[in-house]
Amino acid sequence: MQDQELDTEEPRRRSDGEQTHAAILDAAIRLASIEGLNSLTIGRLARELGISKSGVFAHFRSKERLQEETVDAAGEIFEREVLTPGLSAPEGLAQLEALCEAYLSYVERRVFPGGCFFAHLLAEFDAQSGPVHDQMESNQRGWLGMVAGMIETAIERGELDPATDPLQLAFELHAAMELANYLSMLHRDPSVVDRGRRAIRDALARATQGPRGSRSTSPSPGNPQSGG
Repeated sequence: MQDQELDTEEPRRRSDGEQTHAAILDAAIRLASIEGLNSLTIGRLARELGISKSGVFAHFRSKERLQEETVDAAGEIFEREVLTPGLSAPEGLAQLEALCEAYLSYVERRVFPGGCFFAHLLAEFDAQSGPVHDQMESNQRGWLGMVAGMIETAIERGELDPATDPLQLAFELHAAMELANYLSMLHRDPSVVDRGRRAIRDALARATQGPRGSRSTSPSPGNPQSGG
């Protein structure tokens, strides 16, 4: 009987520890999105949560590990809120539009209280050197490359003008999304996000027009215009 009690007690302790770990990470993400990753320390987090520094330290062992797990946890949220809904749309223009809208919705709903976590991180580390800067540079290249790839697919499907420069259009769409994020936070006004939506619609509308102002309707060989 005693062995059975010990067996049930151990999972409960482990579950309590996991819940505490998750709660600390939630607070870390919230603070880092507002104050920056460099301000995130074990002591700062302990004060925020009203627990001892040793209690936080027991879960992460170092400031570097705390920051690393915070970025990873924020990445999981970004994937759930932006990438998953965006990439679930049919390939081509629909997927491009869905990804842009997923990002703007994520900003509009204040998934992170400081706006887009990774836009904040990029602004914090863009002029610095080190592993966080390198990771942000890699993430940014990956994001723009993904958006440009969607544009290329839309061109191949005949949904965008074949003269469209995918990297340039990706830059313009990203600029609209990021400015919507920054200004909606600066002015404490989520309605600013609608300006981002309008800028994206206008950029895509220009890219659907041929040289004489008519929509491109000639898909590349082997890529019919219709379909998902």
